[in-house]
Amino acid sequence: MFFRQLFDPDSSTYTYLLADRLAAEAILIDPVFEQLERDALLIEELGFRLVTALDTHVHADHLTASGALRLRLGCSTVISERAGSICEDRLVKHGDPIAFGRHALEVRETPGHTNGCISYVCHEAKCVFTGDALLIWACGRTDFQQGDAATLFRSVHEQLFSLPAEYTVYPAHDYKGRTASSIDEEMRLNPRLGAHRTLTDFVRVMDELKLPYPRKMDLAVPANLECGLPKRGNAAGPVVDTSWAPIELTAAGVPELSPAAAAELGTKALIVDVREPDEFSGELGHVPGAELVPLGTLSSGALFWPQNRPLVAVCRSGGRSAKAALQLAQLGFSRVASVRGGMLAWREQKLPLEYGSSVNSATGQQW
Repeated sequence: MFFRQLFDPDSSTYTYLLADRLAAEAILIDPVFEQLERDALLIEELGFRLVTALDTHVHADHLTASGALRLRLGCSTVISERAGSICEDRLVKHGDPIAFGRHALEVRETPGHTNGCISYVCHEAKCVFTGDALLIWACGRTDFQQGDAATLFRSVHEQLFSLPAEYTVYPAHDYKGRTASSIDEEMRLNPRLGAHRTLTDFVRVMDELKLPYPRKMDLAVPANLECGLPKRGNAAGPVVDTSWAPIELTAAGVPELSPAAAAELGTKALIVDVREPDEFSGELGHVPGAELVPLGTLSSGALFWPQNRPLVAVCRSGGRSAKAALQLAQLGFSRVASVRGGMLAWREQKLPLEYGSSVNSATGQQW
């Protein structure tokens, strides 16, 4: 396996290039927009074909190059389904594999720095790419982007410190010139998360941090929810009516409802479940009365709905439903929303559930 660690000095971001030498297939983890030319040229000179650009989370300190790499090199883009991004080709969850040639990474959800943080484990190379969840003798801050200190503590201890001690830790950043660590080193020596620190200790330490506001956050977060690409042109986007329910617009312009607010609507809105049939009838269950319309069939399914009908999209964790809400708005439905956090949040709030298959009310199709 080919491996190369790259660095952006402005944001102190590490980018990682991995490749299968025989298949000549490569992946790039946490690419930086300003380093697009460097990375594209390196991949070309090495004779690799970039198949996937992956982000560990929605960054607040730099623009991702994932969208630009997709346009230039034809790769797919990947991020967590909890990240809230609306432009990715693939939204991944815990346990999903990311293949390149004969090799693969394992996705581990490690929220806490942001709600959508994931780490990528390469068991073959005995290493883990931890993003901002676990840094070298440090960790990412927890005071913005749905950050939560207790969640981060559990993520690191359950998902990262459970790896073999010899696994190398490759973070998304380092500000002191260090390039890597190890699980053993972090468990023993990390002053915030090491073995001597309790959950209470960690929450207190993170609460007492007085860090400056990220200088690029207001630019980076909205742009990174669009794969790091600026919005094209000056034309106004689809019109979304936010007056019919307690809707909040995300930084990416997605109209969202809390699960409780969606439940209170009852029959005033059609709940459109955009997951796949096996998910709809699976262990998470579904919203009572929801109509199953997988995301890939949404355009055809929408033909049967009146334009003025309120539509609330839901999926597993909110990624696909965000795409669905915007797609419906593009189709002319102004009263649309996505359920924030999806069925995971719905279950956490102990809202009503149903189980079983679905029949499309307009077509009679059995799922």
